[in-house]
Amino acid sequence: MAALGRLLTDADAPMRLRVAGVIVLLYAQPLTRIVQLTIDDVLHHGETTLLRLREPASPVPAPVTALLLAYIADRDNMNTATNQASRWLFPGRRAGRPARPDHLSALLSKIGIPAAAARGAAVRQQLLELPAPVVADAIGYHDKTTSRLLRENGGTWSRYAVGDHTRSPASWAPDPLADG
Repeated sequence: MAALGRLLTDADAPMRLRVAGVIVLLYAQPLTRIVQLTIDDVLHHGETTLLRLREPASPVPAPVTALLLAYIADRDNMNTATNQASRWLFPGRRAGRPARPDHLSALLSKIGIPAAAARGAAVRQQLLELPAPVVADAIGYHDKTTSRLLRENGGTWSRYAVGDHTRSPASWAPDPLADG
């Protein structure tokens, strides 16, 4: 996706917009959810970085990790006396409040990322790569919504069996004669 590549590399775009845009494009999250994230939702341990959008937290790819951690180290709106201790990932101008989603959306549009359209494209791309129930669980959508979007896009996961695939059926037993 060209927009994602541009957000990862365009040093002229404000870091806050680059990070917000990447979260929209990678995780198909609405701006109303993104502005509610705190720096505590970014879990970084050694080489692993996770973003807690829901449980379990989602892995963050290496190029995005670098951008996200650099942004956290130097967030906007932190120099005023009212925001110095803010935990919001996207602190707003008002003390104790996150950025407004409508304001963030307008700013993203100015750099060529229409948030609603980008979010829809991200969901549709994920549905081409993964079964609808998996996408629904990962991004917090209802599985009926992702199934509908999949059908609308002519997806091919219609025969995917929903459920716990980590357990073997009760009557199944491994073949002791099979070469492992």
